[in-house]
Amino acid sequence: MAQVDEPDGEARPAPQPADIPPDHHNPLGGIGGAAPARSPLNLRLGLAIFGLVVSVAGAITLALHDVPLFLVTVLAIVAVTALIDIVVVVRRKRRGEPG
Repeated sequence: MAQVDEPDGEARPAPQPADIPPDHHNPLGGIGGAAPARSPLNLRLGLAIFGLVVSVAGAITLALHDVPLFLVTVLAIVAVTALIDIVVVVRRKRRGEPG
């Protein structure tokens, strides 16, 4: 806590506004504070759809060009993972979660 030197030589704590706790270290706290947290479900949904489209297109393209089956399998697993993520996000949004 900051100290204020008095003319009589004693150090006293600096005055604090009543609404800010003494150990509060948010430099923007008095200027409006931080924005409230929001759920990133829309971003997660968009990224999952993008991942699904890219991985399915990549798996099909690689399968048509006789690339080793391992690479096609990896992209297929990514596509399934993205599809599961889409289902989870849609269920959470239907339940009423913001985002």
